[in-house]
Amino acid sequence: QVQLVESGGGLVQAGGSLRLSCAASGRTFTSYTMGWFRQAPGKEREIVAAISRNGGTTYYTNSVKGRFTISRDNAQNTVYLQMNSLKPEDTAVYYCAASRGYTVLERAYDYWGQGTQVTVSS
Repeated sequence: QVQLVESGGGLVQAGGSLRLSCAASGRTFTSYTMGWFRQAPGKEREIVAAISRNGGTTYYTNSVKGRFTISRDNAQNTVYLQMNSLKPEDTAVYYCAASRGYTVLERAYDYWGQGTQVTVSS
C-alpha cells in the first residue's frame, strides 16, 4: 500500500502561482511513477503531468506545457507540481497518484490521494 497526501491548494488570482506537494508513505516511493490529475466541476478527471521513477522522464498535457513543472524528491518521498501563470480554467480538484509503470492512463494508477482544491479567480 501507498498512502498519498496532497497539500498546497488554495485560492489564487489569475497569473499567480501555487506549488502542490504530495507526500507518500508506505512502500518504496522510487518504485512508482507519479502523476498529477485534476477534475473540474462537471468534467472528467484528466492527467496533468507525470514523472518517471527516477525523474528522468516527464509528461505534460498540452494545456499546461510551459506553465507547470512536475518534480520529485525521492529522498523526501514527495512529488511536486509547480503551477505558474495560472488561469481560471485551471480551477479543479488536483489529485496525485502512483503507478507501477510509466503511464499517462488513469486506469493504470493504483493509489490516489484525497485531492486538494485549486481555485483561480479572474
